[in-house]
Amino acid sequence: MDSINPIQCAVFLTIAFVLAGLLQSCWLRSRWSRRYFGAPLDARRTLRGRRILGDNKTYRGFVGMIPATGLSFLTLRMLVEGLPESQRDGLWPLPWSGYLLLGCWVGFGFMFGELPNSFVKRRIGIAPGAAPVEAWGRVACFLVDRVDSIFGGLLALAVVVIVPAFTWIIILVVGPVFHWSFNLLLYYWGVKARPA
Repeated sequence: MDSINPIQCAVFLTIAFVLAGLLQSCWLRSRWSRRYFGAPLDARRTLRGRRILGDNKTYRGFVGMIPATGLSFLTLRMLVEGLPESQRDGLWPLPWSGYLLLGCWVGFGFMFGELPNSFVKRRIGIAPGAAPVEAWGRVACFLVDRVDSIFGGLLALAVVVIVPAFTWIIILVVGPVFHWSFNLLLYYWGVKARPA
């Protein structure tokens, strides 16, 4: 593993995020997650008369996504070991435990990345789960909602390991499509109030 391959890293991250998203979706559907971890992160506190984050940002996301991403990273790393050496070259030179911890850290970054967006929405009067009235606002929120958590995950990753620029580009282009697909899935499962 002499050099980091941007495409292999992007494929690894895409598959890891998809696996983590599936685990997260199952977790969010569970009664256990709602019952024990459904409290809002902001504890219903307000800032200048408006909620800091809102009811939709709960502990459920963090409790589910952090271990889900850790397990996804670890599982993929173990599967990669079975590939020919030429195909497993190019990923980060970490042991299995390193991938588990890295995945947990990326999962935290993924979830944390959503919080600034929610904070700004509450400041400008957009209710949790609602869309802006103006067309430009709906488009802007749609785009930011697709990218915020992915950017947070990539930023967390880049703090620990080298993330090639081309990997960033691939993930920021492909990732929002998968993120939007998971939002649709969560909507049809009754976890989210609106499909976008």
